[in-house]
Parts: sequence; C-alpha cells; structure tokens
Amino acid sequence: MTRKILVVDDDQKIRQLLKTYLEKHQYEVVLAHDGASFRVELERSLQGLSLIILDVMLPDTDGFALCSLVRLRTNVPIIMLTASAGETDRVVGLELGADDYMAKPCSPRELLARIKAIHRRAGIDAPSAARFFRFAGFTLDAIERTLRDQDGQLVALTGLDFQLLKFFTEHPGIVFDRGQLHESTRGRDPGPLDRSLDVQISRLRTRLNDDGRATPLIKTVRGKGYVFSADVTPSHA
Repeated sequence: MTRKILVVDDDQKIRQLLKTYLEKHQYEVVLAHDGASFRVELERSLQGLSLIILDVMLPDTDGFALCSLVRLRTNVPIIMLTASAGETDRVVGLELGADDYMAKPCSPRELLARIKAIHRRAGIDAPSAARFFRFAGFTLDAIERTLRDQDGQLVALTGLDFQLLKFFTEHPGIVFDRGQLHESTRGRDPGPLDRSLDVQISRLRTRLNDDGRATPLIKTVRGKGYVFSADVTPSHA
C-alpha cells in the first residue's frame, strides 16, 4: 500500500529535516509551506496520500481550518503539530478529526513511531509477526521467549519481564504512561498505590545493564512515563 506523506510547515528547516528523515525510512514525502500550497498538493496527491503532518500555525491560515477541509474530502490520517504548551490546540485538533497531536519541537524519531502506529491501524505497514528483536547487542526471541546478550548468553527473564520487554521492543520511541504499560502487559489498570510496574522496570533495567549506559535503554520521561530509546531491528531469522 502507499506510503506517501504530506508535510505542511512554514519552517523550511523543519520541512527539510522531516523530508530527509522520512525518506530515509522509505516514505515518499511531498511538502507545503502554507495554506495555498497545501491546497495545491492536496488536489495533486489526495488519492495517494497515506498521512498528513499539519502544523497549526501557518502564515495565511491555520491548521485547524485545513484539518476541517481535509475531513470534508477524505479520512486520510492527520498528525497535528503545535508550538503551544497548552492543551487547547490538542483538544480542538482532535475534535476536528485529527488522529494524533505532537508539541513542537518534536523528535523525528517519535514522530516516525507515531506514523507507524497510525499506519498499522490503517492496515499500512502492518507488521508481520517478527520472531527476533535486536537492539543494543541483545536479541529477544518472541517464540522461545528468551533474551541473549551480545555473547549469545541467556539473560534471565521472568514472564512479566519478557512481556514488558517485548512490548517496548515492538514500540520503540513512544512514551507510555504507567496505566498504558499495565494495560498492555497485564490487561488491567493499576491501582493508585500499585508500584509493581516501577519495581519491574527497575529489575528489567538491571537485566539490560542500563545503569552503566550513558543513554539508558529505558528512559523515564518526567511526568509522562517511560520510553524505550534503543534502535530496534525486528526480523524473522
């Protein structure tokens, strides 16, 4: 299926940065810098677009108006970008039909992770069931439920350790709060006093020798949750 993305931002450096980064990951990227050029590209590329990245603040209009325009024509997924620190832009954008929202400046890596998540839900980039997940010298085997280090030695994991690590390796670069991690690995929401996830993450960090790394594999994002920061390569063999 198509992997064509329209990036709309009035900042040339941001446009070129995202174009270069996304093309490196095998996406076709078209650019627009204001509402007028957006309308031209939308007419030209509408049938082939798989996603739109839309800045809220543009010189001749705003992203909300363009989001509404898109929704009159198509259900192509939209990620909105805003420099606003408040939640108003996020709420308005989502109510108008945006699929996701990111505050600027945003990490291209996290943006890519969100693009992939949206594409998976839409049936684009749907992952086949990878068996191996390789990262930072480790290899996680999803069938054997084992973890090996760079020397091929087994690293001891409990069942919950494996479930959490597998979830992280399947979703690198995305910040998850404690509730999301509980729901995804245990199938339930944590109680207000439940600290089991924090204990488990601490144990998993020990298994991965995270304490000795300049950049931890599992990062704490203050006030938000946790993110798996390693580059992960899934494969079948």
